[in-house]
Amino acid sequence: MSEDVRLCTIIGSGPAGYTAAIYAARAGLKPLLYTGKEPGGQLMITNDVENYPGYPDGIMGPQMMEDFKKQAQRFDTDIKSEMITEVDLSGPIHYLTSETGEKIATHTVIISTGASAKWLGLESETKLMNKGVSACAVCDGFFYRGKEVIVVGGGDTAAEEATYLAKLCPTVHLLVRRDEMRASKIMQKRVLNTTNLQVHWNTETVEVLGEEEVTGAKVKNNKTGEESVIDAKGFFVAIGHKPNTQIFSNWLDMNEAGYLITGADSTTTKVGGVFASGDAQDHVYRQAVTAAGTGCMAALDAERYLAAKEII
Repeated sequence: MSEDVRLCTIIGSGPAGYTAAIYAARAGLKPLLYTGKEPGGQLMITNDVENYPGYPDGIMGPQMMEDFKKQAQRFDTDIKSEMITEVDLSGPIHYLTSETGEKIATHTVIISTGASAKWLGLESETKLMNKGVSACAVCDGFFYRGKEVIVVGGGDTAAEEATYLAKLCPTVHLLVRRDEMRASKIMQKRVLNTTNLQVHWNTETVEVLGEEEVTGAKVKNNKTGEESVIDAKGFFVAIGHKPNTQIFSNWLDMNEAGYLITGADSTTTKVGGVFASGDAQDHVYRQAVTAAGTGCMAALDAERYLAAKEII
């Protein structure tokens, strides 16, 4: 009995995965999509999305992902609310294993597993998520125009977020845990030369303050032990992201942070028939619209791969 081999299997949802599914389905690839443990990705914890084209009045992140999902299903994408826990990319046919133990054989794999923001791990941080606590200044900074905000972190991400917010906000408080920043010299210079950006050295967050919305943060000086309160309406955590790519570590090339490496101007990986899209491979832009764009690219790359192999 011959093996049933899928033309295209997509691992992960969110803008990249669902867009890949829409394009693959319309190309007749009959894609199978596994949503993963966070169906819809980071947009599921995003309230107002105002920077995605086509939504002039803005849209709630979960509703937007539901729209993407419905569009993928309209073209008969087979969606399964499960995780892929193991992959075997050693041969021309790729094998995936789901959390229920199901084995999937597929000619092409589109990876859209995304990345997860790193958080401080405070109970108050979780309580005020989307009520002033954010991990994306470009996404949410507009809502804090004219208001004081706090940014936590000492690397390039924090420096970029803080200087971006400084263009919108009267004062930005940057909390750096040590007495120096890890950011590149040019980014440190930019921070220190921004007049409305106040750096708090040797400072860590004890608690994010507020009930229904952020009102500030209680912070502690690591050297003196002194605690104080900084008033603010926004609290941005900028300590990095972790790509959800661990199961591919033995198969695909990735950078030191775990982001998958793709070919120039493409979504191809070092393994034929395997393509990477969205925040699993993009550590620069990390926006819904760019993730959707690379999802489209991955589906087109998969279609061309199958055509070149005369599989379709």
